[in-house]
Amino acid sequence: MQTIFPTVNVLDVPFVKTTAAELLPVLQDRIINHTNTFVVTANPEIVMYAHNHSAYHGLLHTADFITPDGVGILDGAKILKQPLPERITGYDTLEALLSWGSESHRSAYFVGAKPAVIDALAKILPERFPGLTIAGLHDGYFTDDTAIVQDIQAKQPDMVFTALGFPKQEEFIQAHRHVTNGLWMGVGGSFDVLAGMVDRAPKFWQTHHLEWFYRTVKEPKRLKRIAVIPQYLRLVRQQVKQQRR
Repeated sequence: MQTIFPTVNVLDVPFVKTTAAELLPVLQDRIINHTNTFVVTANPEIVMYAHNHSAYHGLLHTADFITPDGVGILDGAKILKQPLPERITGYDTLEALLSWGSESHRSAYFVGAKPAVIDALAKILPERFPGLTIAGLHDGYFTDDTAIVQDIQAKQPDMVFTALGFPKQEEFIQAHRHVTNGLWMGVGGSFDVLAGMVDRAPKFWQTHHLEWFYRTVKEPKRLKRIAVIPQYLRLVRQQVKQQRR
C-alpha cells in the first residue's frame, strides 16, 4: 500500500491519518489523471475478518487508501496512542464523489445491492446528480461477473462503486480493477441509503459516535456483527503490549 498520507496500523491494517476534506481532492486528482485507485472503507468487523483470513489481509494491503469507517477504528488508534483525526465513512465519501462527479461531468458505474435498490437508483441518481453520467447499474445477484466486467471495460467509467459486502466487494475490485484506470471503492450498504431504502442515523447520533447504536436498534440482527468489538479491542491492547516489548 502506497499513500501520500501517514498511516496508523491497527492490527496490521494501515489506515490513512487524514480527514475527509483532505482526502477528497486527492481522490479527485487521481480520477482526473486516470490513476488506478483502490479505496477500502474499513470498520472493526473488516479488520477482524482480515485478522482471521490471510488472503483478505493481503488483499487489503493492495489498496491505495484504507479509511477508518467506524468509531471502533478511532478507539483502536487511541489505544495505540496514534489517534486518527476523524471517521471517513464509505457513504460520505461516495456522496461527495458523486456530487463532485455531477459538477465536473464524470461517469460512475454501480455494482451491487438488491434489484429493487438498483431500480430506485436508476430514478434517483439522475435527479440528485444530473451532471453525472451513469455508465452502468447492476444488482449484486450474479454468479458470473464476466458480462459486468466486460461492460465496465467497454464504458471506462471514472468511478466504480461496489456494494457487495465484504469480502466480496474487495475481491471483485482486486480481480478486475485492471480493466479501467478509475477509482474503485467498496461501499457496503451505501446504495440502500442512497436509494432511500435504509435511513441513515440522524446527525446527533453521528456526531456523538452512536450511529452504530442507532442502526442496531433499527436492525437487531446487527447485534451479531457488533459482538466482534470486544474481541477486536482486546487484540488491539495485545498489540500495544507487543509493541512495548
